[in-house]
Amino acid sequence: MSPKNTPLGDRGMKELLKQYAAYNIWATQRILDVILALPEEKQLAEVPSSFNSLYRTVLHMWDAESGWWQRMKMEERVVFPGENFKGTMQELSGSLLQQSKLWEEWVSSASDLSLEHVFQYYNNKKEHFKMPVYQMIHHVFNHGTYHRGQLINILRQLGVQKVPATDFVIWMRQKK
Repeated sequence: MSPKNTPLGDRGMKELLKQYAAYNIWATQRILDVILALPEEKQLAEVPSSFNSLYRTVLHMWDAESGWWQRMKMEERVVFPGENFKGTMQELSGSLLQQSKLWEEWVSSASDLSLEHVFQYYNNKKEHFKMPVYQMIHHVFNHGTYHRGQLINILRQLGVQKVPATDFVIWMRQKK
């Protein structure tokens, strides 16, 4: 289903993606502020989770956003920044937010044709797929939401009492 065939209509899909892009940055920044206020040993502490630390979860988020960016830009070989990254949580957080801002800028200037463009890619298992750009971008932002939830869970396991609310509706209310 192309953006024109969605209930949102011609301009609605782009507007929704622009909101998601801004929301993605806002919500990630709120959680990163809490993480960056922690001592390094808590940022690196291992706990039960998909990615077993705050640091590794944020690194995965950056890898995912960067990987999809490279796929969309039709890079011949996707290079995940986490493969060689050895920086601090501060540097990692800045890199993730910088990548998220690239998405926001791209979505803001994208044409309907760019959003509808069907691109092809290979996943990490060398399986071939095709999908419209707008669906991939929606996945990128949804993926971030999923892992922010994991970050909140890890923060709670580490004894952090005050965690930020990052629901989309809260972001929307704050915009008014």
